[in-house]
Amino acid sequence: MRRETFRDETVDYAAVGATQAPDLLQYPPERSIPAAAQWRIGSGEERFRTAVDALLAWAPLKGAGLELADVRPAPGPTYTGVSFDDSGNAVAPSRSDADQRFDAEGTPYVGAGTTVTVRGKVARFRADAELRVIFVIEEARRVGFALGTVGGSVVSGEESFMIEWRENDEVWFDVRAFDRPVTFWNRLFKALVRRRRKALFAAYLRAISPLFRTGA
Repeated sequence: MRRETFRDETVDYAAVGATQAPDLLQYPPERSIPAAAQWRIGSGEERFRTAVDALLAWAPLKGAGLELADVRPAPGPTYTGVSFDDSGNAVAPSRSDADQRFDAEGTPYVGAGTTVTVRGKVARFRADAELRVIFVIEEARRVGFALGTVGGSVVSGEESFMIEWRENDEVWFDVRAFDRPVTFWNRLFKALVRRRRKALFAAYLRAISPLFRTGA
């Protein structure tokens, strides 16, 4: 298992990692609007591997029609978070240089601490932002990462993407997020934030599973 976490004070919100809280929908970070959805996208190891490769190559953002204007891997080694041995005992965290991977276009794969600038619209909603990869999880049957806002967005917050190959052989795609409205109109009309998030979720799903129909 590899879990990488990047600790940096440049994100513009305090509840770093809160998308992993089991009670996110009931108790979101202050003044934030939570959202979560999951979809069965197939079954079997091949489907899992294909979905994971797409996920780590930024498929959700690219498939949503967003332009990745600048992808900057974190300088130096990343922080490898606490893991556990077979007896459940915590293993001390360490620092490691993760192997840098690239997609067919030469874009660096997702890595903890990577900063990416995105530009574009999703269903007429602006989705411009500078984002930072907060953590990356790569386990045998579960892979994903979280993005946190650094600035330049109409909302402040975090979203996480997970692909899980369950014991019953089903493959699931799980997306969780919380958004705190930043601009005046989004603070005044929070329904705009919810509509924007719904459009993003639908676009992310289509990117990972193009044959899936969301009705959005």
